[in-house]
Amino acid sequence: MALLPWRTGRVIRIKDETPVTRRFWIEVPELSSFEFEPGQFVTLDLPIHEKANKRWRSYSIASWPDGTNVFELIIVLDKIGVGTHYIFNELKIGSEFPFRGAQGVFTLKEPPDKDLFLICTGTGIAPFRSMVHHIKNKNIPHKQITLIFGCRTRDTILYFEEMKKLEASMEGFAYMPTLSRETWEGATGYVHLVYEELCKDKKPATFYLCGWRGMVDEAKQRILDMGYDKKDIHVELYG
Repeated sequence: MALLPWRTGRVIRIKDETPVTRRFWIEVPELSSFEFEPGQFVTLDLPIHEKANKRWRSYSIASWPDGTNVFELIIVLDKIGVGTHYIFNELKIGSEFPFRGAQGVFTLKEPPDKDLFLICTGTGIAPFRSMVHHIKNKNIPHKQITLIFGCRTRDTILYFEEMKKLEASMEGFAYMPTLSRETWEGATGYVHLVYEELCKDKKPATFYLCGWRGMVDEAKQRILDMGYDKKDIHVELYG
């Protein structure tokens, strides 16, 4: 597959989502419409190193295809990450940078014909936010969709009010945030306890996993141990 060209992205809006997580809206001035599939990512070329491959940082697109030339990224500040420190400290409204994309195969290939479990932690919610809104907007037939979102504390939950509204307005969609380090009115503990309880009768299901390697690797093994086939599991690793 031929590499996509590098284009110029321009920051047109920035919003703090949590104390350490920021949303960026990126315009692509040379295009009238930026085309992508929900679940794909873009690669930014940041001026943080002389070698090209040490400048590149990839992020899943958090918005959904809407016919415009604007897309959204949600990025968490990594205390030791050179890339996110540049993004948080240097990118302002009007800042421009080269990027390539959209790319990636972590996408829904066809209308879901099984129950769909979207399991994530942190900014791993980005591709799932894109997928669920796209399914709703396009009236794509689907069975039950359950988004299980693991966070440490209430103040680190991303898109909480938006997801609750989506759950209330979208038939067959359940939003289940779970906190590992705080007791609240919702679920507590790690994401694994949630999907294991929901799938204890081994209902036909497809699993999409997105987040840090530790969570993804453990979830993949647990799902296999429950008797599901590896073809039922799709993975996107962060970091």
